[in-house]
Amino acid sequence: MSPADDGRSIGQLVASATTELSALVHEEIALAKAELRQDVKRGAIGSGAAIAAGILVLFSLPVFSFAAAYGIHNLGLGLAWSFTIVGSAYLLVALVLLLLAKAKLTKVKPPKRSIASAKQSAAVLSGVKPHPRTVPAARTEPKAVGAEPMAVEHVTRSSA
Repeated sequence: MSPADDGRSIGQLVASATTELSALVHEEIALAKAELRQDVKRGAIGSGAAIAAGILVLFSLPVFSFAAAYGIHNLGLGLAWSFTIVGSAYLLVALVLLLLAKAKLTKVKPPKRSIASAKQSAAVLSGVKPHPRTVPAARTEPKAVGAEPMAVEHVTRSSA
């Protein structure tokens, strides 16, 4: 089918193709953003839980360990056993938080639909070949009397 068949010029067809390609790229980007937004949210929750576990272990362990150990020791248990029980309880809480973080972080997956759509678009666009352009042959003109000839390329612009 030639451009004359539907009444559109080559310029209009190129403009239409450019508009459609631009819309396709914008839709691909929007799809990728939507998929990544959900995974970023899951990653943030998992990372927050891991950070909370680290802060809990780092800052509260010494203070509460001494208080709890001496409290257990006052109940009649030896001081060493009291500290062991308190330390084990904190490690158990940290382990639960780390398991929560791991569960959230393993749910983060690559944006499969965006990748598949981009591959499909690339496959379609890879079959498109541009029109070959002819470059005018270079001609030589002397620069000055007795000088070496120099290649001069003349390029003309068309008003399309």
